[in-house]
Amino acid sequence: MRARIILPGRAAGAVLRLEDPVSFWGGVDPYSGTLTDPRSPHCGTRVGGRVLMVPETRGSSSSSAVMLELLSAGLAPAAIVMGRLDAILGLGILVAREMGWHTIPLLVLPPADQAGYCDGEQVAIAEDGTIGRL
Repeated sequence: MRARIILPGRAAGAVLRLEDPVSFWGGVDPYSGTLTDPRSPHCGTRVGGRVLMVPETRGSSSSSAVMLELLSAGLAPAAIVMGRLDAILGLGILVAREMGWHTIPLLVLPPADQAGYCDGEQVAIAEDGTIGRL
């Protein structure tokens, strides 16, 4: 399946598919990369190295700072696949790129298409936005 590329790149990892929106500010610990929202069935799960699939994000303009912290610490997801674009979250990835840090792909794929991937399934993301199963 091919997603719309917002920020290009290649990645591979296990899918972490969230069915509900996530807030990066208050919902992801920037120092451990752990989901902290007690309402989420994935609370306590680390996002680092995972292909994070979310329908959308909730919250604040601080999400770009949290993403920047995750990238700086090596705790960021391998890629983020969103159902609806969050430009503020993408800003954190862009700033990391401008600073010469490792960055991650940011893609948009409708939640109905995300549902075709299972939590924990190994996938790879190609430069053209194709998400393939491994």
